[in-house]
Amino acid sequence: MDQTLSDGGWRGSEELWVEAAYDSLLDSGIDAVKILPLAKKLHLSRTSFYWFFKDREELLAALVSRWRDKNTGNLVKQSEAYAETIAEAMLNVFDCWLDQKLFDSQFENAIRGWALQSPDILAEVQKADVLRLDALKRMLLRFGHDEMLAEVHSRTVYLVQIGYISMQTREDITVRMKRIPEYVKTFTGQAPEQKELDRFFARHGYAG
Repeated sequence: MDQTLSDGGWRGSEELWVEAAYDSLLDSGIDAVKILPLAKKLHLSRTSFYWFFKDREELLAALVSRWRDKNTGNLVKQSEAYAETIAEAMLNVFDCWLDQKLFDSQFENAIRGWALQSPDILAEVQKADVLRLDALKRMLLRFGHDEMLAEVHSRTVYLVQIGYISMQTREDITVRMKRIPEYVKTFTGQAPEQKELDRFFARHGYAG
């Protein structure tokens, strides 16, 4: 995004301020996301902020919107992506867990940490959980799961991954990739075909 130039110099841009807020949230939590520290970090004047945001609350709303669009939006899109089998559909969802461009786990953890301090953010997180679980359930129903099985499997998929994020689990990529076929089988009742795994591994630069 282009930066704005004034008589006093660069004001930055809306995206620049949001990116700085994002970095501070991940590094130090929501209490660190304040206008003056961000201005100092960006080497901009505090007044520059007000060219783009009415107040701190509007900046925080932009952060939440960024999280919602990226993490919830992409998870829903991946659950709706073309697949010939339920195993392939589940691998599409698994793309989120391995590609930060699709799903930002650090951002997710930071937002959930913020929710412990803010009822409004907690409500946003709970709304996101419902949307994501519904998307996974619809995916499973699309491939023939009955209502109860789709409900249980969608919750199993989602709660396992949120557990990974909340526990800040660090897992060697080779170990994780070797576990993928069993995760798919556990979550769907169907083992992935080798060609499906090969495509998945190729997407993530894994030799197998």
